Amino acid sequence: MGPEATADLFMRIIRATPAKRDQDHLRVIIYSNSKVPDRTPAILGKGPSPLPEMLRTGRALESAGADFIIIPCNTAHYYYDDLTRELKLPIIHMIRLAAEETRKKSTDITRAGLLATDGTLASRLYHDAFSEACIEIITPPPRRQADVMRAIYQHVKVGDLGGGGSILRGVGEELVEEGSEAIICGCTEVSLVLKQGDLEVPVIDPLQALAEAAVDYAFDRRK
Repeated sequence: MGPEATADLFMRIIRATPAKRDQDHLRVIIYSNSKVPDRTPAILGKGPSPLPEMLRTGRALESAGADFIIIPCNTAHYYYDDLTRELKLPIIHMIRLAAEETRKKSTDITRAGLLATDGTLASRLYHDAFSEACIEIITPPPRRQADVMRAIYQHVKVGDLGGGGSILRGVGEELVEEGSEAIICGCTEVSLVLKQGDLEVPVIDPLQALAEAAVDYAFDRRK
């Protein structure tokens, strides 16, 4: 997946681990495979499927001795069912975690704005997961969704975090004006630049939820 999002996830796992010395930390196997084809064009029918490369990566992690898998890419969860059918290891579902996290923040949240790639929007992964929590997903209008894609692909992915963050905060503010009671970082690149406190409503960060869940799961396995 995206190498910077992968590195960011690893740092979040380190910070979420209740460790007092190096030896208290978890064993983590990172397969940073930047050759996985882009998920958004694949979902939109404009590019090769990432599934074969994702399966190869998953099998490599199995062979390396991993106990479970986490994926620092929202859009890749479109292939979650295919991956769980073919791989032996459990995979923690980041988007379902995000729905649970939103509900924990407030039982009063009924509408959440989504900042994500075109592929994630087309997959309706967030719509389905959040509907189970009785939360409606609000997405940007087409013109502003184009700005979200520009922020992700032409700014954050090339290292311009400041420029990408500025664009995404602007779109988030508009979603709040349209009635969103929380804003979801529905792309790991969005998680890199949009933080709690940047907007007047809660910012839901699936990447942080994934890091904390991975630590909890790993320590449960230790017990």
